[in-house]
This record gives sequence, C-alpha cells and structure tokens, in this order.
Amino acid sequence: MDIGMIGLGRMGANMARRLHQGGHRVVGFDPGPAAREALQADGLEAAPSLEALVAALPAPRVLWLMVPAGAPVDATLEALRPLLQPGDAVVDGGNSRYQDSQRRAAACRQDGIDFLDCGTSGGIWGLAEGYSLMVGGDAAAAARLAPLFQALAPASDRGWGHVGPSGAGHFAKMIHNGIEYGMMQAYAEGFAILQRKESLALDVAQLAEIWRHGSVVRSWLLDLGAEALQENPELEGIAPYVADSGEGRWTVAEAIELDVSAPVITLSLLERLRSREKDSFADKMLAALRDRFGGHGVKRG
Repeated sequence: MDIGMIGLGRMGANMARRLHQGGHRVVGFDPGPAAREALQADGLEAAPSLEALVAALPAPRVLWLMVPAGAPVDATLEALRPLLQPGDAVVDGGNSRYQDSQRRAAACRQDGIDFLDCGTSGGIWGLAEGYSLMVGGDAAAAARLAPLFQALAPASDRGWGHVGPSGAGHFAKMIHNGIEYGMMQAYAEGFAILQRKESLALDVAQLAEIWRHGSVVRSWLLDLGAEALQENPELEGIAPYVADSGEGRWTVAEAIELDVSAPVITLSLLERLRSREKDSFADKMLAALRDRFGGHGVKRG
C-alpha cells in the first residue's frame, strides 16, 4: 500500500521504516528538515510540505498522524482536510484523548473521510519488536487498512485488532497506559525496599535478572529495568522527577466517572506528581503538625 506518515519523531520515523521493511511505499513529512533528511538517508521518500505529501499519494489516500496529542492534531487535520477527497483515510496513532477522536471522526465523516484512532504501544523498540495496535473507527475502513496494521504489528495475526467504534482505540490505549503506571510504580517501590536493606547487601541488579526468568513478576518492563540496573546499579545522575503525558490523569478521571475503584493507578499518578515537588509544603505541614501535637521536633533546612 501507499501511505503518508506525518510526524517523524522517535515513533513516527521508526513506524515509517517498519512499514517500508514490510513492503509498503511510505512518504514521510515532518516540519523539521533534519527529520526528513534522516528518513531519506534510509531510502524512504520525504515530502517538503503537506500539499506535496498528499499529491505524492494515489487515491484513495492513507495519511497516518504521529504528532503530539491536542492542538497539533487539530491543526494538522485542519490543514489536511481541504486537500483530501471522499474515500481517503486518516489514522491518528498518537495518544489523543478518546473524546477528541470521536469529535474528529464526526468532522471527517462530513467530508466522506474515514478517521481511525489507533492506540499505539511499543515505544522506541517497535521498529525491531513490532507495535501493539488498538484500532477504533469504522470496521470496513479498518479492514481496508489491515495490511498496514499487519506490517506494524509483531506478527500479521497478533498484536493488533479493530476494537470498536470511533474513540475505542484511544480509550483502550488510555487504560493500557494507566495499567502501565501501576506496574511501574510497583517495580519502583519494590526495588527501593531492596536497595534500602543495607544489612543484607542485596544486589538489586542481580535480583532483577533472576526475576526475569520463571518468576510470576517477569515482564518486558522488568527486562528494561534489569537492563537499566546492569548499566547503572545506583541510578546515578537520574533526577527523582517523573513526568506524565496525560493518559494516567484521563484514566483516573474516567474511573471516577464510571464509579470504578482504581486505587493503584490513582496512587501511582499521585506519586508522579509528588516527585516534582522540590520544596514540598505538604511535607513541611506534616512535620509542623507532628511537632505541635507530640513535641517531636522538626529538622531545620
């Protein structure tokens, strides 16, 4: 198939390369010349503008967006829609909020354009390992684009699927990332306890490697953690600051809206927020209260 990849960052560029390796013709676009040149250096085509990208593709066209969630997706769609024709398809493979995807699908439908929301997991390893793809939108449109999903997935018959109507793909990816928050937090806390037990002189890198094989807590996340600990056992030079890209917050909000108890995911999100407090007023207040009612004293900083 012919496909235009818009956004050639860490994910988009590697997805373009995997599609190319799978036998598809990929034309890439990114506003940064360096990103386009890097793609061309690997033997793929690159277009200097959205107009040139659309012109380079035969109808019905397929455009895949890998741009940051929010306003950039709307801006890209606004620029694309006048260039497209009925029967063309747009796939948003980023981490958009599912309500936004439903809105965008409805707007594209007015122009006869298929809009698919595709939750995409795999990160920087996707080029070699394949991507996990959760596709939402019209089932017929998803079936038409199946060769692309099969090329991106770990195998043609697994790791991808059409999961429901518009918004379903990004909703599923949102919950996937919420689960990821909880798993990462559990690993982090467990290894912190191991590292703190100085009297036993535990080798946390060794334990991570042991757990990778046969243990009920083995996982790809543990593989990555073991690799990080082998390279840097004390995690020196890494600031204790954990960012979030929104999906955890959306998951917690959805859980509240649906009356679903999700304490692990919620607390893992709150721990990320706490990691960013360099001068925590809350902790100062706790120390002051403890001193006031029990005379425990406070540390002066």
